[in-house]
Amino acid sequence: MPFGNAFGWPHLIVILVVILLLFGAPKLPGLAKSLGQSMRIFRKEVSTLKDEKAADERRSDVTVVEESAPVASSGSGANIPEPGPTPAQGAAAEPGSNSSQPKP
Repeated sequence: MPFGNAFGWPHLIVILVVILLLFGAPKLPGLAKSLGQSMRIFRKEVSTLKDEKAADERRSDVTVVEESAPVASSGSGANIPEPGPTPAQGAAAEPGSNSSQPKP
């Protein structure tokens, strides 16, 4: 059931008359003012969220570019050297020597 023509001019006039009867003529200007202020605040918040989302996307794009490592042009990266011993590990101990004593 399409709702494209659900509210025509006669329907809007009936709705406005009901609003006038419910709220009364003296309260309508205040009601319209508060409705306008609410819509202004809502639009401002929506635009702020859109701006923040765009800024987050720009920041995440920059972060991804900074974190990516250069890619080797050789293809699969099979020529990557093995890491050497760390300073804490030192060189491999020779057989028969006491590794706790410093070497001369």
